[in-house]
Amino acid sequence: MTRATIVLAEDHPPVAEQIRALLGEEFDVLAVVSHGEALVKAVRRLRPDAVVTDISMPGMDGMQAARELLAERPELPIVFMTVHDDPSLAKAALAIGKGYVLKAAAGDELPDAIRSVLDNRYFVSATLGRADLLVNGPRF
Repeated sequence: MTRATIVLAEDHPPVAEQIRALLGEEFDVLAVVSHGEALVKAVRRLRPDAVVTDISMPGMDGMQAARELLAERPELPIVFMTVHDDPSLAKAALAIGKGYVLKAAAGDELPDAIRSVLDNRYFVSATLGRADLLVNGPRF
């Protein structure tokens, strides 16, 4: 069985390295980039199975990069990883991608989130709940 491939976007190098190591246990991390423009370029070049991106990054943020990528590859599974536990931001992100993981829970939840979005299901960090976050009746 082949391992799913991931491109990771995270602008803080120590966090990026921790997440890369975590994901490397189960997935092939093809690239780690630090801003949205680099994410778009890496995904176009490497064609990963899924993307994990921080929302807040310098220049093009993760949500803007995701919109650009989905315009080209509407089926691309995207997980947003962020420190922001604001339900309105989560709802906006989930209108774009299918996963929303708080960095504080990434060690426990990020691999599950990736498996979910690869299976065309949504994933939201447990501490946020799910009730009012999702639009158009997504599947968990």
